[in-house]
Amino acid sequence: MKVMAMLAFPLFTAWHTNRHSWLPLPDLVWLLLYIIYLIVFAIFPVQEVCQHDLPPASSIIILSEQIRFMLKVHAFVRENTHKVLSYKKTKGLKPKSDPPAETDPADKEEDDATNSLDKTEKENQPLPEFGQYLYFLFCPTLIYRDQYPMTPCIRWNYVVSNTFQTLACIFYTYYLFARFCVPVFRNIGKGHWSFKHFTLSVFSCMLPATMVLVLGFFAILHSWLNAFAEMTRFADRMFYKDWWNAASYADYYRTWNVVVHDWLYAYIYKDIVKYVKSRQLATVSVFILSAIVHEYVLMFAFRFFFPILLIMFGAVGLSFVFLKPKKHENVSQAWNVFMWITLIIGNGLLMCLYSQEWFAIQNCPSKSTSLLDQLSPRSWSLECLHSKGDSG
Repeated sequence: MKVMAMLAFPLFTAWHTNRHSWLPLPDLVWLLLYIIYLIVFAIFPVQEVCQHDLPPASSIIILSEQIRFMLKVHAFVRENTHKVLSYKKTKGLKPKSDPPAETDPADKEEDDATNSLDKTEKENQPLPEFGQYLYFLFCPTLIYRDQYPMTPCIRWNYVVSNTFQTLACIFYTYYLFARFCVPVFRNIGKGHWSFKHFTLSVFSCMLPATMVLVLGFFAILHSWLNAFAEMTRFADRMFYKDWWNAASYADYYRTWNVVVHDWLYAYIYKDIVKYVKSRQLATVSVFILSAIVHEYVLMFAFRFFFPILLIMFGAVGLSFVFLKPKKHENVSQAWNVFMWITLIIGNGLLMCLYSQEWFAIQNCPSKSTSLLDQLSPRSWSLECLHSKGDSG
């Protein structure tokens, strides 16, 4: 994947060079090549994950890295495309205009010097070097800039501390699954499973699932990103805000993951608002895209199609965005309590439903090879709910 991500730089440079060659290809051809490049980038890691039958944790890591690199590549292309296109506009003859009015010779010379300098800066606007692109691939941001604020030195003790925090969160997450998840669901498909069992399982999963959410947040958005920021001397470290104090889901989504939120806002939301003139459509598009990407990772990590996260994120979560207190009024703490209660319930449902489906497929595999049967939830089938191991 790293090679694929690095390949974007010479391809982008080739596009810039070709536009000013004696036989340039149309920009539409290069756009088509870019789309093909993204499709290959999307297929290759998935193929490797499925071919080697990697476990869920390893698959999630690889697919998350794939998404990260693809977002970075797109950010690099988007931020530098205008440099290539504006370079073309500065070429050729200027249109004829009326003769200028007479001015003082000294003022005229000063204006000519200023205009010449501005023109030279536009024409010679440099494309980034490979070192700048390589740094961007590994620094903890998804917004490309030629230069970033940097710290004067690397505090290796801080790097080691954050690395140990990340490892501790991983081990504690494993303990939560081994202690509170596996014992509850490992017998699904071996005995009777009723709505009563399901309800009790959801409640038993609420706190462990919320702990997994908090641990994942702390491990990735705090410890891991701060460790890489320190190693790359990246100074802008606002990876999250105080999402735990959010009074609405709109605030929660904006503050939970600032890194991804900035990318979605800069390259999806603003474009739709600019060209379509609809903030509502932009908001819906951002949520649907984010929900599809999350479901894509889980689908290929678990090897089954079970779009619960897609529904809860893209439908329920989206509807909650428009449920918020009115502006210019004192916000009651009840809004924050509502956010936490629904978040805890939602996490419990996600852990319960995905764990239930995982063990149902392991213990009660489908005997049919039809596409409809493969796409249907195995944990909801009568064969699995009333298996031969029914004890009562």
